[in-house]
Amino acid sequence: MTNKQTANVEEPVVAFLIGMRINALLRFWEWLPVAAAMPRMLRELGAHPELGMLGARTFVSGRVILVVQYWRSFEQLEHYARAGEHAHLPAWKAFNQRMRSGSGSTGIFHETYLVGPGQVESVYVDMPRDFGLAGAVGAIDVRAGKQAARERLAVNEPPVA
Repeated sequence: MTNKQTANVEEPVVAFLIGMRINALLRFWEWLPVAAAMPRMLRELGAHPELGMLGARTFVSGRVILVVQYWRSFEQLEHYARAGEHAHLPAWKAFNQRMRSGSGSTGIFHETYLVGPGQVESVYVDMPRDFGLAGAVGAIDVRAGKQAARERLAVNEPPVA
């Protein structure tokens, strides 16, 4: 029997994608500290759930490292990013200092999405319960009337032909 679930989004949540791209592989002394900073931050956030991160997963594709994070609120994400007593701000300052050389060896990026109930759709078929948004906010079984993405989103417009 197939196990089909969706994320149980009952409160607003923040999806935060953050990552880096190694632009100059041989300049490892520039990009390695950047790559090493994120695991430290994730350990800190995992040890202190009161900071607001609900869950995270890291993906590597070629020269890109991407961390998908879920946060309880934008305010908690922003507070963590700006707080000098946590791992992010010192790492950010060190990154900026190293990048003043202008070598462009390391690219960084982030995207922040504010998502509320009825604004996000997900489905997990035979996936671990701790995966994705469902791992961060909890998973519920997909039930009758919620089998299609448009039903889970409560989209009322007719499908495009």
